Amino acid sequence: MDCDALTLSTMTISSPGLLPTETLLDSLVHISNEVVSIEKLPFVQMRNVSSMIRRIKLLSSLFEEIQEAETPLPPSSTLCFTELLSVITRGKVLIQEIKDASTLWGLIQLEFISNQFYVLVKEMGRALDILPLRLLNITADIREQVDLLHKQAKRAELTIDPRELQRREMLLEVMANNMMQNKKNKGYMDFGKMEELLSSIGLRTISDYDIEISKLEIEAQNQAGTGGLVVVSNINNLISLVSYSKSMIFRDGENEESKKESCSYLYNKVNDSSSSSQSMSIPDEFRCPISLDLMRDPVIVSSGHTYDRNSIAQWINSGHHTCPKSGQRLIHTALIPNYALKSLVQQWCYDNNVPLNEPNSSVSEEKSNKKNSNDGAIDHISANKAGADAVKMTAEFLVGKLATGSADTQRQAAYELRLLAKTGMDNRRIIAEVGAIPFLVTLLGSHDPRIQEHAVTAMFNLSIYDNNKVLLMSAGAVDKIVQVLEQGRTMEARENAAATIFSLSMLDDCKVQIGARPRAVPALVLLLKEGTPIGKRDAATALFNLAVYNPNKSIIVSSGAVDVLIELLMDDKASITDDALSVLALLLGCSQGLKEIRNSRELVPLLIDLLRFGSVKGKENSITLLLGLCKEETEVVARRLLANPRSVPSLQSLAAHGSLRARRKADALLRLLNRCCSQPHHSL
Repeated sequence: MDCDALTLSTMTISSPGLLPTETLLDSLVHISNEVVSIEKLPFVQMRNVSSMIRRIKLLSSLFEEIQEAETPLPPSSTLCFTELLSVITRGKVLIQEIKDASTLWGLIQLEFISNQFYVLVKEMGRALDILPLRLLNITADIREQVDLLHKQAKRAELTIDPRELQRREMLLEVMANNMMQNKKNKGYMDFGKMEELLSSIGLRTISDYDIEISKLEIEAQNQAGTGGLVVVSNINNLISLVSYSKSMIFRDGENEESKKESCSYLYNKVNDSSSSSQSMSIPDEFRCPISLDLMRDPVIVSSGHTYDRNSIAQWINSGHHTCPKSGQRLIHTALIPNYALKSLVQQWCYDNNVPLNEPNSSVSEEKSNKKNSNDGAIDHISANKAGADAVKMTAEFLVGKLATGSADTQRQAAYELRLLAKTGMDNRRIIAEVGAIPFLVTLLGSHDPRIQEHAVTAMFNLSIYDNNKVLLMSAGAVDKIVQVLEQGRTMEARENAAATIFSLSMLDDCKVQIGARPRAVPALVLLLKEGTPIGKRDAATALFNLAVYNPNKSIIVSSGAVDVLIELLMDDKASITDDALSVLALLLGCSQGLKEIRNSRELVPLLIDLLRFGSVKGKENSITLLLGLCKEETEVVARRLLANPRSVPSLQSLAAHGSLRARRKADALLRLLNRCCSQPHHSL
């Protein structure tokens, strides 16, 4: 793979200028590790996705070895790495888009998406054309593997999984039959075949079906302006198909046991309510999803869904611990009153002369001329929308109490928002949309310990939704959160403030803004000293996230984090050894951090012990620290290692049986020690 003039002339530079070598390698290692750490693969394009991850994992070993060697790179390799950065970045985006998009629509677009992977692999091969492997300071194993990867990329062909093709053909056949039935008779569909198809692509629970329907609705909106009427019609056909299949499959109770119980219970309740129905029509949003009767006392369960109190209480008291509508496990059984919905129900009852205090008198909207047995099936789509509307009304009501209520009312409202934001991305989005964030930020300064604790915990739950991170930063929440982190009125409030900073720092822009706050990092270090084991872990993970941004490393070191982290390595009760090692390994990358770590007399013996008894991640970070110290002060650290009889056997064991990354670094450290021993004044 020597540099070739013709290849160079045909290369496409993806960026207007080349990054500095150090920055380029940092970016490559970071983006490669993000791709390699992807765990749950999508149900479509699984072969192409896993193949792309495998290629990038191999390249990440090359990048890390070159980064550790710290030798100048030939110009052509810089050009190659710039191209590879573009390819890997686009590969990551493509994989994430497949995971986030509708699985069924991914099946329809099978060839189009497969071709995108094919293009990326070919670009990877063209980039490797100009990589001068013989000029790079890398091991023979890595050189051989990269050379093999290059040959495979050059020979690569368009890959489409035959099993996915078969599923797509089955789907198209069912779609065609569905359209014919819509035009003729809607009575027959092979639901066994449909359930088998949907199960093969990961749709196995009611929640899976709801998520797929939501993704299809988003896709329909995206395609409305560009995809044309045919495309939108096909997506709507899919939505209809999945919705109808869901109601029929789960109504028949042919799935897992919890779904059988839910659907059986719902079916019995529907029959009970139908037998006592009246002629008046109840709005769908006022109906209990269990009984289909009017919700006279609506309450919210932990999944975010609203039910009539009597119906959901009977469900829970009969031994069930899941949400009847979603199948999601209830994390608690508290029933939160839905005051906003209850007010609307009372108004409707007054306008229509319906008695509010007769829970046994139910009304129904069934038409007298409907005799088909399918008429009793539940409309899950309208129920979902009704649930979202109920969450919105509840959130608006609670925000109003935050704004104008007494301290007791604010405490209760903040607590209910905290619970409501704990489950479901839709809940978190809706709560932010109705304007809760500014009021929660204000309540962080409350003198009431519980109000402060509920407010900061609600903000942590809201921050899990990425768009809310931006809203929280815009609302000036960071300074208030840091204040709670420093001087929170309860330890739980301080811990949840640290967890909120960790969540916010997932975004790169937030890392910069939080690091620029002079009190943020010292407050995290203080919690690292004083907190409970949970608080220490929250603080350590937040510091790790912030340290990914290089300028923050010196701030963390100057705040005294190194000594505290080393002390935590010796604290068995803290149980955050791996988290502390991860932060120390990052701080090794700045001169101040290296100096502080080098000055510790206790660290090297601790790291040697961790090479033997630590976790896989702990061993990797321990060897990273030892190797970094050895490169800076080879003779001093080598003497301390060689003086410990456990060090060399531990390194040899790690070089033979450790993870790929640990083996590579253990080999490098053993070579350094061997070189040190071979010098005359170090002969053994």
